[in-house]
Amino acid sequence: MSNGGKSGKSSSSFHFVAGLGSGVLSAVLLQPADLLKTRVQQSGHSSLLASIREISKSSTSILSFWRGTLPSALRTGFGSAIYFTTLNALRQNVSRSNILRTLGATDKNGVPSHSSALPKLSNLANLTTGAVARAGAGFILMPMTIIKVRYESNLYSYQSILGAGRDIVRTEGLRGFFSGFGATAIRDAPYAGLYVLFYEQSKKRLSLLAYKVPVHGELAASMKGSTSASINFGSGVLAAGLATAITNPFDAIKTRIQLEPKKYHNMLHAGKRIVREDGFKALFDGLGLRMGRKAISSALAWTAYEELIRRAELAWKHTHGEGAL
Repeated sequence: MSNGGKSGKSSSSFHFVAGLGSGVLSAVLLQPADLLKTRVQQSGHSSLLASIREISKSSTSILSFWRGTLPSALRTGFGSAIYFTTLNALRQNVSRSNILRTLGATDKNGVPSHSSALPKLSNLANLTTGAVARAGAGFILMPMTIIKVRYESNLYSYQSILGAGRDIVRTEGLRGFFSGFGATAIRDAPYAGLYVLFYEQSKKRLSLLAYKVPVHGELAASMKGSTSASINFGSGVLAAGLATAITNPFDAIKTRIQLEPKKYHNMLHAGKRIVREDGFKALFDGLGLRMGRKAISSALAWTAYEELIRRAELAWKHTHGEGAL
């Protein structure tokens, strides 16, 4: 799968472990940006500078910016693991389906993008598989998402993950763990679909600029790992920036619902109330932070994921031979 022209049949466990590692890495490194985004979005009247000052007043000043890191790392780590494993399975099945191939789901005429660890699909297939995989992973990890957001907010003072879970069950029931799922799904599914679409297209074009791609159907096994990683990282930044800007209103609505479910009953009600009370611009609160964080986190996660898969497959080929893949 690392060469883009032919997809290797690497084990799903490769993709799970690679997704887990890349997710945890990006979550820990970028937790301060996520914390600040939550604080800015929880109220349309809070500015980034005011949020930084408030957090800095804590007795553990610097460490306070990593509040909520554990639930964030668990959510992002396992969320990435589930997402990448599901995405790989979906894309492999689509690429192997004769029916879908005749319907144009695969990219027959695409130029090989040798930095890619994913099968080559059409734009619509990229959009659809990314959206479906993210929606499924989001539903499974929704309880941890709720705990993460509330940990980061100053509206709650949870001392542990277990304590947070107990408080949510006591005050809101099991339903409380899925507050804002509609807004989350509508944010995450289009974001992930658009991201995969933009990411694959960007890699294809950057590969042409950075490397002389051979005749269609041939493999460029000589592409350096550093070149591949640079293309993947750059593509990740561009794709995340575009997808984030398009889906930010749903992120702002989701945050309000998850923090104050009694005040914001559902996605439509929350959207109307936010616009009425704080103005239309409130739907884009935290856009700069989210765009910066998403650009770096997605680029880190996808670059680490594809590099881990590439190295795992090279090791597998070295140990078992080409035919074992």
